[in-house]
Amino acid sequence: MQDTYKHKGMRKQLINELREDKRITNEAIFDAFDAIPRHFFLDLAFVEMAYSNTAFQIGAGQTISHPKTVAFQTQLLNLKKGEKVLEIGTGSGFQTCILCQMGAKVFTIERQRELFLNAKHIFNHFNFTPRSVYGDGFNGMPAFAPFDKIIVTCGAPDIPITLVDQLIVGGKIVIPIGEGEHQVMKRITKIATNQLEMEEFGTFKFVPMLERKAN
Repeated sequence: MQDTYKHKGMRKQLINELREDKRITNEAIFDAFDAIPRHFFLDLAFVEMAYSNTAFQIGAGQTISHPKTVAFQTQLLNLKKGEKVLEIGTGSGFQTCILCQMGAKVFTIERQRELFLNAKHIFNHFNFTPRSVYGDGFNGMPAFAPFDKIIVTCGAPDIPITLVDQLIVGGKIVIPIGEGEHQVMKRITKIATNQLEMEEFGTFKFVPMLERKAN
């Protein structure tokens, strides 16, 4: 995999586009996007378009999210270096690498074996060491809980209580909710053991989160 001056230039243009979205303000996000070449996560046929604000097929019926969506979800996490983050839906591994680059301790789960194996290779390329698991995202990773933050990169029909239970008090889940073509991005803060605060941040389009499915 090569990262040429042309690729770096296209990354700079993408970052400038992300900066124009005034909702995204964390400089560490821009630095991570600069450090992680998005074209490494795509088929060679898409290299020339890797830095457009576009989602692409990555196999197994899944997609790599729009760069702006990745950046916005990361912004909503209010991530601090060293925090434990559970990611539901490894996918291509791009979001995972952004979180690792920002200094998070990442735990990521993927239900598609093809994507799970491909992502492990790319983590090795960047010398990142997230805890990567093949399994059902609805179950989370109770053995490694509690987590400071949870990010869900697929559309869930409702809030998975299993994931809420794996969050620390004061922690946050960023998750797209909805069973239709579009989902509402929500940030859920665990105020107390049995008390949640919910915020909404507009509509997005994600592949569905499928319960008890592993392929």
